[in-house]
Amino acid sequence: MQLRIKNSRSTLTNLVTLLLLFVVVGINAQEVVIDSTNVIQDKSDVAVKKDTVKPPFKRYKAEGVSAVVGEYVVLDSDIDKSYVELREQGISIEDVSRCQLLGKLMEDKLYAHHAKQDSLFVSDVEITQRIEQQLDYIIGEFGGDEEKVAQFYRKESIEELRKELFATNKTLMLAAEMQRNIVEDVEVTPEEVRQFFFSIPEDERPIFSAEVEVAQIVIKPEITEEAKQEVIDQLNIYRRDVVENGMSFSTRAVLYSKDPGSASKGGLYKGITKATPFAKEFKDVAFSLLEGEVSEPFETEHGYHILMVDEIRGQEVDVRHILLFPEVSQETIDAAEKQIEDIRTKISSGELDFAEAAREFSDEKETRNNGGQLVNPLTFDTRFDLTKMDPTLSAQVYNLAEGEVSKVFIDRDRTGKSSFKILTVTKKYEEHPSDFSRDYEKIKDLALKEKQIRIIGKWQNKKIMDTYVNVNNDYTQCDFKSNWLKNTN
Repeated sequence: MQLRIKNSRSTLTNLVTLLLLFVVVGINAQEVVIDSTNVIQDKSDVAVKKDTVKPPFKRYKAEGVSAVVGEYVVLDSDIDKSYVELREQGISIEDVSRCQLLGKLMEDKLYAHHAKQDSLFVSDVEITQRIEQQLDYIIGEFGGDEEKVAQFYRKESIEELRKELFATNKTLMLAAEMQRNIVEDVEVTPEEVRQFFFSIPEDERPIFSAEVEVAQIVIKPEITEEAKQEVIDQLNIYRRDVVENGMSFSTRAVLYSKDPGSASKGGLYKGITKATPFAKEFKDVAFSLLEGEVSEPFETEHGYHILMVDEIRGQEVDVRHILLFPEVSQETIDAAEKQIEDIRTKISSGELDFAEAAREFSDEKETRNNGGQLVNPLTFDTRFDLTKMDPTLSAQVYNLAEGEVSKVFIDRDRTGKSSFKILTVTKKYEEHPSDFSRDYEKIKDLALKEKQIRIIGKWQNKKIMDTYVNVNNDYTQCDFKSNWLKNTN
């Protein structure tokens, strides 16, 4: 029986384990599970295997310790909390055991413990940046209501959640850094790839899912000079309020800034460095001002800002900013929609080539010069697995034939601004059984992952024996994947 690559079994089952080991939370389209022992888990982090040792939600000693790994402690309540979070996010917990959750938590702690022992470093700036991305996403999922977010995660405030996220991310990022360090020099030879592939029985070899290459043309409604000037004038009013009248910059940011990531904090971003992935114009202004100084209005790709420096600490600076967007008139929205409809008509009739039209008309800088071709952010090539691509994009192209042009779609960004786009499938790759020559690069990736699994498994078993580990008696009957009980037989 052949297997689809997304449901690998037999020889390939351990590839699922690798995905569990290499957990790095990115906040795009992921649901976050938080526990008080500093772990954020994606849904896919929880293995699903029946285990009758401990049923879900059975309470043990109040605040009892489930396990200790090095300097880290896992509490019984942390396992309970993981169950609650899974259930509230609509994930079935029927087949998820306490033993499985405890084993995963202990793995995270083992990696983080040895990352510290080996002096691996994760900067506070990196952690802060990730927290802000996560909070932006989470708050967006709740319609911008921070109070609902705090209630959902059982926190008194967003600040309390932010503090927990900091500790959570630090542990998780240390663990990820340790995992990368273990396998960074692992490679596979062509012979190892060949042996890996042909060791899989022919009827168990994976089936690779259908893939597509996609291009798009994006037309954004024009923002008039009058609309831009209105925003600049408004920012100048806020600036005078602060500079000349002594009013609070922070208060104005809370009241008027359109940046969902900082408005509730008075526009504050802490620990900005020249390496921080903010707009260049933003950083240029931030590092040109003295403490307490307020900038003139300036433009970035995100809109128009004024910025105040709160504190300078060596190569880091804390800033506050107010972000405003120019209003887009209905007239320019209608004009943009008509333009893209005209482009679509000409492409469909053969009067225009899609790639040429993208280079000439598209307003999306990232894809325009490449004929509108999209790049897969996970693989950095142009192929998208239809079973794994963004659900919205998948729905838009799923039924398109190769070369067919889609209807016009409306996209809205986080500010609510609309843009119009059309898409085409430039190339389709049908679902097919794996072939050694045709799919060599994909098979090589699988072989590499399988080798990494073996190396990580050896590392983990060795470090467990070298590390202080204590598992509560309530869990000594668990059938852990790793030798947490340090059995010698």
